[in-house]
Amino acid sequence: MPGIDECLLDVMRLPGARGAAVVDWTSGLALGTIGESPNGDHEATAAETAEVARMAAEQPAFAAGLPDTAGGAGSAPPVEDVIVTTPAGYHILRFVETDFDSSVFLHLWLDRAEGNLALARIRIGEIAERLVLA
Repeated sequence: MPGIDECLLDVMRLPGARGAAVVDWTSGLALGTIGESPNGDHEATAAETAEVARMAAEQPAFAAGLPDTAGGAGSAPPVEDVIVTTPAGYHILRFVETDFDSSVFLHLWLDRAEGNLALARIRIGEIAERLVLA
């Protein structure tokens, strides 16, 4: 099972990938980064994307109709991923389910002209499932 560095290398093999990170959304800290950062600073980008992830993961509206798993150790957020589009690219935030607190997501910055959003979403989901955090 691949760790953070191997998963980030896999993500960067996607057509149009510009940069990626594994981020803890509760603290906003990057656990690993690769490639470019949209604003030139991986740590600032991690903190900014963590705010978006936290807002999505903590909204009761997204949990409507789901079985009640609140409070369980390792319970995943009700959101699988968040996609933000810009004129130049896509940002995919894919939540990673872990055995402990599931407060990690994988962020991919994808070039809009060179990337394929549907393919990237499928592949990032597969990569997130294989990610092992020690």
